[in-house]
Amino acid sequence: MPIKVFLKMYKGLPKSIYVLFLARMINTLGNFVYPFLTIFLTDKLNMSHSITGIFVTSAALATVPGALVGGKLADHVGRKKVMVAAQGLAALCFVPCAFLGKSMMVPYLLILSGMFNGAVVPANTAMVTDLTNEKNRKTAFSFLYLGSNIGFAVGPLVAGYLYNHYIYLLFLGNAVAIFISMILILKFVKETMPCKRMIKEEHRFKKSNEKAEEGNLFQVLLRRPELLIFTLISAAYSFVHAQCGFTTPIQVKSIFGIEGPKLYGTLMTVNGVVIVFMTTIIIGITKKISPVLNIAVGGIFFAAGFGMLSFAEHYMLFIISTIIWSCGEVLFTTNSGVYIASHTPITHRARFNSIVPFISSAGYALAPIIMGWYLKYKDIRSAWVLVFIISLTAAGLMYLLYLDEKKKIKEGKL
Repeated sequence: MPIKVFLKMYKGLPKSIYVLFLARMINTLGNFVYPFLTIFLTDKLNMSHSITGIFVTSAALATVPGALVGGKLADHVGRKKVMVAAQGLAALCFVPCAFLGKSMMVPYLLILSGMFNGAVVPANTAMVTDLTNEKNRKTAFSFLYLGSNIGFAVGPLVAGYLYNHYIYLLFLGNAVAIFISMILILKFVKETMPCKRMIKEEHRFKKSNEKAEEGNLFQVLLRRPELLIFTLISAAYSFVHAQCGFTTPIQVKSIFGIEGPKLYGTLMTVNGVVIVFMTTIIIGITKKISPVLNIAVGGIFFAAGFGMLSFAEHYMLFIISTIIWSCGEVLFTTNSGVYIASHTPITHRARFNSIVPFISSAGYALAPIIMGWYLKYKDIRSAWVLVFIISLTAAGLMYLLYLDEKKKIKEGKL
């Protein structure tokens, strides 16, 4: 990927976006713990797959109350204040984990950290939406997603080598990364919460999907049925994507034994590298295509990439699989953020970005417990057949949503 092309595509974004890019990159560079949570619970704490699924699901569900409270506060007291406070508390939860060894306190502290991290997400997304418009929003979201994955391309690889002998450094490194990210936002990013004048102006645009609304979160969401349908379909996508963090490490560990954590860390690095190199290319190709259609295509990549693991034996097939589903991840993640942002009222941005991702992320939360239960009775290869079917079904439903959107645009309703 030529550097000039990279710089040209992301040139001219608001300065705060570049700071958020750096903060995300550092944060994910030090995201050592959660990618290895499944392996840690089964290997170090000797939990069964089903009990591990319960704890991993609990960690995911813990983000829900954090997101709901964080979204409410971010719409009333400010995005920046919520982000800084929540990140600081999340980082503090990791520090004692470094010294607790195999204590059962560790997973509970990680669940608590997940709750605080949940409060960061709606405030962060609302801030990005505040800083952008329909012309540069897809570019900004893809740029920040790229920053996350530059860090993620390196973080799991380092964590994989530290895991067996220096596991305490995973927790300390994670805490330090969050603190650095928090300081960058505190010092270099200004508050973006819309003022009363901006909200008043948005009331004038009756056909705008971002027009100001009155009413509570659920009343306003029900007035936007397309967004609600999109969110429910996205839950199936998140269920599929969650398998890279639950079913994949279990399969890799069962096939490759003691080398499993290191090889899984390498797969996650492949995922990050593919995203770093392919995001700009994919966004350049699909920039003018509807986000919903892009996501439908992403579902096909998910089906192909994860489906092939039903017959994977050699490590090279795991690498090929990761390359394929990573392209689907780029299409799904970058376009989802754009679609949600462009269908969210200016008055409820943070709150929408707490409840909408919560519903769409139900798949992430439920995947470990459902697949943990499934693997008690079925073999891991049949699990990938199920994932393949879910992927194709979700892609088909997303395509139908695209056709409905296309029809409404043609009729002048959007």
